[in-house]
Amino acid sequence: MVHLASVPSDAAARRGSVAEGMEKIRFNDPAEDEAVASQHKTFRSMRCQNVKSPKRSPILRYNVPGSYPTQRSTAVDDMLQEDEVEKLMAEALPKNFIDYEEYPQTAEIQNRCVSMIARMFNAPTQSEHVSAMGTSTVGSSEAIMLGVLSMKRRWQNKRKAEGKDSSKPNIIMNAAVQVCWEKAARYFEVEERYSYCTENRYVIDPEGAVNLVDENTIGICAIIRTTYTGEYEDVKAINDLLVKKNIDCPIHVDAASGGFVAPFVVPDLPWDFRLERVVSINVSGHKYGLVYPGVGWIVWRSPECLPKELVFNINYLGADQASFTLNFSKGASQVIG
Repeated sequence: MVHLASVPSDAAARRGSVAEGMEKIRFNDPAEDEAVASQHKTFRSMRCQNVKSPKRSPILRYNVPGSYPTQRSTAVDDMLQEDEVEKLMAEALPKNFIDYEEYPQTAEIQNRCVSMIARMFNAPTQSEHVSAMGTSTVGSSEAIMLGVLSMKRRWQNKRKAEGKDSSKPNIIMNAAVQVCWEKAARYFEVEERYSYCTENRYVIDPEGAVNLVDENTIGICAIIRTTYTGEYEDVKAINDLLVKKNIDCPIHVDAASGGFVAPFVVPDLPWDFRLERVVSINVSGHKYGLVYPGVGWIVWRSPECLPKELVFNINYLGADQASFTLNFSKGASQVIG
């Protein structure tokens, strides 16, 4: 599948083999590699210095003010990559990501990324029958749109099955959310309910947020590394209150800025799929995933969290594909890079 990827179970991953030809490649010991050793020495000497933007080939550099991310003090989510990466991305510019039959390796790269990210977020992978699902997106904005859509549709399906009104959905979030949350709510006609910040608190109040939940709530947004202060919201406290009060309300974690940070700096902090009410997580590759702007990711705990009527199965490009995106065509360079 191209757009939507299943995360293989632990057993399936162990059965998998390396890509064809990889077994023949000999990797040098970094200690024996002069180039690597030289880089290590350079990086050590740079730690306490103000480093200027690296010199680049005139062919790749344009004399435009602010053309280097390092020239902007606010560029917290921009970075420079190696020339080889830029070359790969340039070669992928003409490739349409959705053409799985024509460019199968691009889809394979996406699927492997989804699998790695899902495991990093502790998605359940023990079962061979139920697996996490995920896809690449155009930034976290599209990922959040998809997350809101799936929560809304799950809520609507449940309400209709119970013979209840499904015309007044609402979603609960911190008033300091990124604007894409407001867009998602208004575009998809979901009432915005806010847990407001105070002079001493700039994150969501777990108890206040849970108290806002009613029968029309499709979910709660919790943020890992907020836009304004970089704080982690207490996802576990929200989860535990929902469980304690026996409230069946899902949590979507917006880990756009913190998803590639928290697993490494606070690995024991439970904020992800280790919490039973967390159904989906988004993350941005271009913030701290160390890639150029453009690519985002979203992972769902299981297929149950993604209503099947939102997934479109197509075959007119030469292969069977499962698609859940807001657009169709997109360049392959962001996934490749």
